[in-house]
Amino acid sequence: MGALTIAAITLLLAPTLVVVIVSFTDSFSLRFPPPGYSFKWYVALLDAWQLHFAAWNSFVVALWTTVISVVLGVAASLAIARSPTLTARILDSLFMSPLVLPALAFGLAALMLFSLVGLPISPLTLIIGHTVVCVPYVVRTTVAALAQLDTVLLESSASLGASRLYTFRRITLPLIRPGIIAGAFLAFMASFDNVPVSLFLRDARTDMLPIRMWQDLEGKLDVTIAAVSGVMIFLTILALVVMERMAGLSRRLR
Repeated sequence: MGALTIAAITLLLAPTLVVVIVSFTDSFSLRFPPPGYSFKWYVALLDAWQLHFAAWNSFVVALWTTVISVVLGVAASLAIARSPTLTARILDSLFMSPLVLPALAFGLAALMLFSLVGLPISPLTLIIGHTVVCVPYVVRTTVAALAQLDTVLLESSASLGASRLYTFRRITLPLIRPGIIAGAFLAFMASFDNVPVSLFLRDARTDMLPIRMWQDLEGKLDVTIAAVSGVMIFLTILALVVMERMAGLSRRLR
């Protein structure tokens, strides 16, 4: 088991390390190992306005997706978390289904649906598509937080005359906040890095960073893309550390 664990970790981390090392190359081609090292490709990112535009679009879409996913995911979790009914179990499976359905199949199906109802491709359709695939992350972490909530606290609040809204605001929400924050983080990352859904539901006004990186690599093997990947890796690691300190992300995913 130890050997298998080491092999799995190596397979997961090796490509990331290769990208980071290549991003510091001083040549104009993607070669490993690099012939020399330089920060010039990171400096070149300052003038890469197309990447800036795509990154900003990805951030805005991910932000709106996260907000909507949190609202819908928390509401759904409150309805199904402690319910023993068959309907609750069916709804739980329904909310998790976007994680099982192939993302490319969902992207194509969403495009066909929007075309059928006459809704043109726009940032709105992109946010809707991303929300569908991101809500399950919020639902899963929030349901896990609700499962650890002591029902005696809720019963005590009700027996003292507190309304359900007051109980939710002053007792339930503070106790499940770490789970909500963890789900929001996962939803944001899943939306920001989404390729299959964005591939079908974007237009010229919503050029997304993962798609832009893919197109640049496909067309010209620009070393700047390796630098972008390095920045994203660094920011992701930083965000993971912050989330672990704030919400105990690793515990929420168990």
